Amino acid sequence: MHLDCRAPSDLSTTIADLVRDKIASAVMAQDPTLWGAAAESEAAQRLGWVDLAETSRPLLAAIEALAAELREEGLDRIVLSGMGGSSLAPEVICATDGVPLITLDSTDPHQVAAAFEADLERTVLVVSSKSGTTVETDSHRRYAIERFNEAGIDPASRIVIVTDPGSPLQTQAVESGYRRVFEANPHVGGRYSALTAFGLVPAGLAGADISSLLDDAAEVTELLGSDNAENPAVQLGALLGAAERSGSEKLVLASRGSANVDFGAWAEQLIAESTGKDGRGILPVVVEDAAAPGFARAGSDAVLGLLGPGEAPVAASGYALATDGPLGAQFLLWEMAIAIASRVIGVNPFDQPNVEEAKRMARALLDEPAAEQVSPALEQDCLSVTVLGGALGTPTTLTSALSALFSAAADDGYVAVMAYLDRHADVALRASRPLIAQRSGRQTTFGWGPRFLHSTGQYHKGGHPNGVFLQITADSSEDAAVPDRPYTFGSLQRAQAAGDAQVLADQGRPVLHVHLSDRAAGITALLAALNAEVA
Repeated sequence: MHLDCRAPSDLSTTIADLVRDKIASAVMAQDPTLWGAAAESEAAQRLGWVDLAETSRPLLAAIEALAAELREEGLDRIVLSGMGGSSLAPEVICATDGVPLITLDSTDPHQVAAAFEADLERTVLVVSSKSGTTVETDSHRRYAIERFNEAGIDPASRIVIVTDPGSPLQTQAVESGYRRVFEANPHVGGRYSALTAFGLVPAGLAGADISSLLDDAAEVTELLGSDNAENPAVQLGALLGAAERSGSEKLVLASRGSANVDFGAWAEQLIAESTGKDGRGILPVVVEDAAAPGFARAGSDAVLGLLGPGEAPVAASGYALATDGPLGAQFLLWEMAIAIASRVIGVNPFDQPNVEEAKRMARALLDEPAAEQVSPALEQDCLSVTVLGGALGTPTTLTSALSALFSAAADDGYVAVMAYLDRHADVALRASRPLIAQRSGRQTTFGWGPRFLHSTGQYHKGGHPNGVFLQITADSSEDAAVPDRPYTFGSLQRAQAAGDAQVLADQGRPVLHVHLSDRAAGITALLAALNAEVA
């Protein structure tokens, strides 16, 4: 495992305090008192991740046995329905191992339909939900059952469930006779679940080498639990915690030669949802590469993090890091480090108090769709613009609306792009992130909705209150009904977006909502406006 840290001289004091108080060994011993009395009851139920390198081993034989059965039956196309921690880790595991996995973590009608429009004769659906009540995964399951039935395929023979023991989904799966139910460790939260059934089952069925993941984590467990200044988890946790407390609360992550594909996407949820609360926290900013505007010109509010071998870069804040190593080891390193950083910052790393707010608002808007109607401030041929949360005035053009949004960001603030679209078919929109970073001069994040609601959505509402928000939605050429439910995927997606925007606006966060009546033309127009602003 490789870790190189660069920090001001006062970091040695933070490390010495952590070593003196034996924090690393206490985390490994699952001591729930480390984050204060208010966090103790939650922490007592959420520390099962520290020894997963051993406790998850009995899963391997069961996963391999099912994988062999599926291969023998010609079932080699794995579709994973999961949100947040239920999808991010297996996606990274499979991408790193170079094996195909179709990840369905969206309510966009186009993306949902695409997952089941072909090759059903080869398809198995893995439905992953810790609570067993996740609205997105329940909707995916209902839709898949209808598609399997239409194709003359027994749905029960093609559905594998991963959930906590005793959840409503487990009960339903047993009653319906689904192919297999894997019980996850109930003492591990979603964002710490990479090495539980949530990470291992879909990745193993897709063909990834999950045994090596556990081996790699086991090799570093003793090191990461040691109470000494050379412990990488102590060093990384101290750096991130001390940086946040000094005002460098953003962590800009760029990959440079790492074999761990899209690791930043997994780390993003772990960091943001664990630390972003009580007006505190670390905002992860995942950028395209080390030449991206947010990295190359990062200010004193940012820690620079390189995912890959080599030395830590030079950062204006003085805080920087470079880390690399086998994927299983990196999972455990970052989990330990964020738990330690949360203690330094003074937050509970295991709750997510603001995630439910947007869910409640979305449910209310599904029940009363008319409530989501807000008159646009302006309309063009292929898009309309609505202002929420104040501070943006009444724009007359898309360009002036964007300028007003960026100007509303404080000098140490950030811009969040929240795209409720198809993250595969509409991927061209990702080009907006570096353009906005360059135009605004602020750190800029990009998230696909509703996926990011289970990730950075917690930080948006609970973290440092210095963000401004660009929300992008679009019409769908074809909607898709959710069987036996009074809504479609399109209406669910609209309600999730509207609920998210309203919660942010109610907290006084500036929100600019751009709705595309024509996806392709709208994305082109938006990127053109951003390019004009940059020029």
